[in-house]
Amino acid sequence: MEARFDVALILQEYPFFVILIVILTIWSLVWKGIALWKAVKQNSPYWFVALLIINTVGILEILYIYIFSKRKKFVQKSTEETPLHF
Repeated sequence: MEARFDVALILQEYPFFVILIVILTIWSLVWKGIALWKAVKQNSPYWFVALLIINTVGILEILYIYIFSKRKKFVQKSTEETPLHF
């Protein structure tokens, strides 16, 4: 017996699953867009590539926005304010 993938049948029998996939896709795209924009603004090419390639349904993106991007600002600010003594 041949297995067949019928999209119309899946849409009819599992509408909740399809709606869930659409919602997760939109959720992920929004967070990914914001995180990529912040990575570019902060000149973080490694984060940009990681965020672009790895798909974590928004988890890595949210962590970058609220934790890692703020750490970089804090490190830059603290090094700028510290005078150098020779």
